[in-house]
Amino acid sequence: MIIVNDLLYGNVELPAVFDDLLASPALKRLGGVHQSGAIFLVNPELCHTRLEHSIGVMLLIRRLGGSELEQIAGLLHDVSHTAFSHIGDYVVKNEAENYHEEMFAEVLMNSEIPALLAKHGYHIDEILDGDFPLLEQPLPDLCADRLDYTLRDSLHAGLINRPAAKLFLEHITMQKGQIVVTNEEQVNWINTLYERLKKEVFQLPLHLYANQQMAVLIRDFLRNGFIQEADLFKDDTFLLNKIRSVALGYEAVKAIKTLKGYPAFLKKGTSLTTKLRNLKAMLSI
Repeated sequence: MIIVNDLLYGNVELPAVFDDLLASPALKRLGGVHQSGAIFLVNPELCHTRLEHSIGVMLLIRRLGGSELEQIAGLLHDVSHTAFSHIGDYVVKNEAENYHEEMFAEVLMNSEIPALLAKHGYHIDEILDGDFPLLEQPLPDLCADRLDYTLRDSLHAGLINRPAAKLFLEHITMQKGQIVVTNEEQVNWINTLYERLKKEVFQLPLHLYANQQMAVLIRDFLRNGFIQEADLFKDDTFLLNKIRSVALGYEAVKAIKTLKGYPAFLKKGTSLTTKLRNLKAMLSI
């Protein structure tokens, strides 16, 4: 057994399979991948990781009564994210922002995860071919993935506090296979919060600037061969250190942090094509 502590869901005791998975190199790598990409370079408050989010998704699925298999799927769902998260999508110009989903099976199969799952009586195909309605739903429906990052990103960005997040979590339940909200005030709260998150975090010019500049930098280094595609599947520290090991990269990262190119960016606007996200919580009947 293992006990994990999460800022949204508290202390939770978990079966041994989660102990083994959380100790794996594949999951540990996510502890070095920033959830919000390169935004931490210009906004140090947004420094939470893909591992925190993945654990949160798993715990939310557990809270809602999901099976152990779906909890495992929740923990593993972002295992193929590149360094700097969605910056990988911007580097390869994947407008759907699903590059990590396209790479999911390959990354999973080349990791120690299949053997760990087999040890606990699961087959990797159950993850690759499984249907997990708590984990994922089409936009704009609620799902564990969408809800966790909404609450977690908003909390780290200072848009909400922990009591508000925990109050909302007390008012969600399952109904006919869907996550619904049991209180009209909380429906309005989460829908409004998501719009604020988009405007004040995802689409904030300063944040778009940091992610765009880092994406351009990584793309240029990939083109000249200094960075290899495999480097994208290391963690942020590895990739950042490699970039800064040469003068051009060092100065470019320094320019991002000191906002050297930000005035020009504001005049020109972003060249990033980001996914159009939305969310609409429904009141339980």
